[in-house]
Amino acid sequence: MDSVYVIGSSIVRHVRVRDVNSRTTVSCFPGARVLDIAKRLLSALRRRDAFGTVVIHVGTNDISDRRSEVLKEHYQTLLDTARKKTDARIVISGPLPTYWRGSERFSKLFALQSWLRGWCACNGLGYVDNWSSFWEQPALYRRDGLHPSPLGF
Repeated sequence: MDSVYVIGSSIVRHVRVRDVNSRTTVSCFPGARVLDIAKRLLSALRRRDAFGTVVIHVGTNDISDRRSEVLKEHYQTLLDTARKKTDARIVISGPLPTYWRGSERFSKLFALQSWLRGWCACNGLGYVDNWSSFWEQPALYRRDGLHPSPLGF
């Protein structure tokens, strides 16, 4: 049985894996930024073989800082931390496009997801393209235009 660990910001709060052949643990940290999740991984991944797959969803709360190069360095720190702590397959869950949240935020998230896709490929990581799934799908969002609705999970 494959075990999956999902860790991230409030976006992952209601995530459920429907695969009966896997055991899933979800850790949600509202407001978390990339370096916050890197620190949380230190304690969450106590044994290198505890999970077969680690899925990380974080980054939306970082984009307001307006420092994309620093954010890229933070993702590298996150990856280095994860690789030191686990032998699991690492998957980055890309950002969701926001709905009704303004063009500046949208543009920054689009740039982040574009960069993440290539960065994950270069680093041998799995990548979940949430952008394509959520684009122009308002029913997949809660009223806040940021968090997934029950249909979005």
